[in-house]
Amino acid sequence: MSIDVVRKDIKHVHLSVYPPDGRVRISAPRNMALDLIRVYAITRLDWIRRQQRKLQAQERETPREYLNRESHYVWGKRYLLRIVEVDAAPMVKLKHSTLELAVRPGSDAGRRHEVLDAWYREQVRCALPPLLAKWEQSLGVRARRILVQHMKTKWGSCNPVSGNIRLNTDLARKPSECLEYILVHELLHLIEPTHNARFQSLMDKFMPQWRQARDEVNRLPVRHEDWAY
Repeated sequence: MSIDVVRKDIKHVHLSVYPPDGRVRISAPRNMALDLIRVYAITRLDWIRRQQRKLQAQERETPREYLNRESHYVWGKRYLLRIVEVDAAPMVKLKHSTLELAVRPGSDAGRRHEVLDAWYREQVRCALPPLLAKWEQSLGVRARRILVQHMKTKWGSCNPVSGNIRLNTDLARKPSECLEYILVHELLHLIEPTHNARFQSLMDKFMPQWRQARDEVNRLPVRHEDWAY
């Protein structure tokens, strides 16, 4: 197995398996011996292979062309895209079974993508305040800043030192409980930075159904990406 090793100014080893094909990267302290990193990787081989199998089995959407009657997901429900050309500011409206995208005449697929992505980002931002009010109080933590952005390889991330949390714009495509699960997951990293037994026991305590939510996150198709490293 080929594993990328990246040296950083960190105290602990971090292991990541990236889509779409399960590329493995270990971030390690600068002074950690390569033999120790290799031993660590060997102890995690079973976990690495499980993650690779999940990624390789993950269904992916075909590339979006942003054309009429193309399928798009909003909070886990499938909608058909309807393009409306108007000489006005772009707008997105969610109707019974359609996702109406109003753009200026001549807007190409790139512009349509840009407008729709900004709308998805806003959906996540609007859904966050009640969830933050609920879970920051329950967990006894407070995030310094919540950033919503497009992320190719993660649904969320947390920097326990800065207190910043990042959430993937594409969570607006998943059922709403997926956003709640990812938010709780990242907030708990302010208490326990790693995914050790303590972290899992905290997840069990505060969100007993978290494994079902995790499976739901991984079940629905994710968007097509042009993976360039």
